[in-house]
Amino acid sequence: MAAAAVLEAGSVRHFEELLQKSDKSLLVVHFWAPWAPQCSQMNEVMAELVKVQPGVTFVKLEAEAIPEVSEKYEITSVPTFLFFKNSQKIDKLDGAHAPELTKRVQRHASNASFPATSNSAPKEDLNERLKKLINVAPCMLFMKGSPQEPRCGFSRQILDILNKHKLQFSSFDILSDEVVRQGLKTFSNWPTYPQLYINGELIGGLDIVKELEASGELETMCPKAQSLEDRLKALINKASVILFMKGNKQMAKCGFSRQILEILNNAGVDYETFDILEDEEVRQGLKSYSNWPTYPQLYVKGELIGGLDIVKELKESGELASVLKSGH
Repeated sequence: MAAAAVLEAGSVRHFEELLQKSDKSLLVVHFWAPWAPQCSQMNEVMAELVKVQPGVTFVKLEAEAIPEVSEKYEITSVPTFLFFKNSQKIDKLDGAHAPELTKRVQRHASNASFPATSNSAPKEDLNERLKKLINVAPCMLFMKGSPQEPRCGFSRQILDILNKHKLQFSSFDILSDEVVRQGLKTFSNWPTYPQLYINGELIGGLDIVKELEASGELETMCPKAQSLEDRLKALINKASVILFMKGNKQMAKCGFSRQILEILNNAGVDYETFDILEDEEVRQGLKSYSNWPTYPQLYVKGELIGGLDIVKELKESGELASVLKSGH
């Protein structure tokens, strides 16, 4: 019999086929990138684990090669490990922690014969995750779809109310995550969506928001949204050096962004990043604000330096270090 091996998911369809196998056993998926040395180390750890855990399916998935899966499961850095049973995500481990990976594989594998719901540890993890999500912003809307594309009439109506009063809020698409969708109903004892939370407390659904609007209370409960221009000004001045890019420091989501990260990392300067894929308003608004149509965009002390070509030119001419310090 051939020795067990780590499988490689090569496409969305292949990943979904592997996910179906988690109905019978534990599935461990390593979201990795070939340019990250920690990922290679963790692939070696998985190759050892597969020998001692023959009942567990181990899969490598190149995070940037199959972005649909990475985005669905909110993978923001590599290496990240997701654990699945019965086609449901039951646990997540960020980073290259070989002992912790081994421990969790053993723990979840020993519970493999039981349905995922009987495992108490992921239940606690889910509650922690829901608490974090509810507190992402002072005003948090759990809805079907996104503010740009609401996917039900109730969600659209509640958006209209929040936008009419220019209230600042963040949102979460419950259609993108079945575990959150079901878990939040139980967690908050509220069976329907949309759900609006303010300062971590459930306010209610559309009917209650309508009542609060009618009484004038809603205006005082949520912070007012900044104008887009004020928001962009604040963002480009958030750090002395800030890069607006596709992805983040840990995981670039386009080749140009990856190249500019390498240059900045080699320049030995502190910088922050902003993922324009996560905020369509900023993505479109910054193009007009700075009159620069493409990404990545690098700012130093609130001034636009330019994109990859300009940063490359500055590096080649030896001027990059002084520009990163002074902005000129």
